[in-house]
Amino acid sequence: MNENGDIVSDLAVVIDLFNVYAILLLILGGLFLWALNWGLNRLGHSLMERLPSRRFLILQFITLVSFLIYTLGTGALILGVLNPPREFILAAAGSLAVALGFALKDVVASLVAGLLLLFDRPFQVGDRVQFGDTYGEIVAIGLRAVRLQTLDDNLVTIPNSLFITDAVASGNAGALDMMVVSDFHVALDADLERIEALIREVVVTSRYAYLKKPVSFAIEEVEIGNALAIRFRTKAYVLDVRYETAFRSDVVTRVTTLFRERGIPRPRILRG
Repeated sequence: MNENGDIVSDLAVVIDLFNVYAILLLILGGLFLWALNWGLNRLGHSLMERLPSRRFLILQFITLVSFLIYTLGTGALILGVLNPPREFILAAAGSLAVALGFALKDVVASLVAGLLLLFDRPFQVGDRVQFGDTYGEIVAIGLRAVRLQTLDDNLVTIPNSLFITDAVASGNAGALDMMVVSDFHVALDADLERIEALIREVVVTSRYAYLKKPVSFAIEEVEIGNALAIRFRTKAYVLDVRYETAFRSDVVTRVTTLFRERGIPRPRILRG
């Protein structure tokens, strides 16, 4: 009987906390947090347009502040509006921890992984990364997942926990510039010095090239189909990762045109 009385008493405490006035304040507070985060993002994008060289730093700041707004703001809202008794907070925290541990273990793992990503920083917002078969730009690091925008303009959502256990490669590691690799194949009897000079001239005259870092080549003999060829692997830097595709397209288009105009021999496929 005493146990039943305790249960009824606890239910009464919970019901008293969630009255109509408190629920209304919680809704208004939630809308305020959402509006605050929305305004922060608008301000951040405005700053990025005015200060493009500080784009990555601004994106990282917005991500961290958004995380703090939602986590600290939600906690402060619950404690400030409901003002639950200390015993109720301890009991609710214990019950919530147990429930999360069993029912939401994957979500909790992603939340913890999100914190690790923010502080360990294997990559940053704005980085171009390769994760498995997915390649693109990190546009957001959230509480539960990382959002990656591919070069085909698809938005891919990846749980944070996967980045803790799997390998991820960052192409620019927080910098605006990034190495872009382009391959060109020519016949074995082609004039290699002439071709290298031609490709170098195209790269350094591209409006997307970052010339403070060197242009380099890796030249080797490879097999394409049934034919042997010389591969020129051109390594150059684009001045902003946003121009990666434009830079590669510009270089490939101009080099291919020059090869055709200058009569540079291409590999001949051997028919069996």
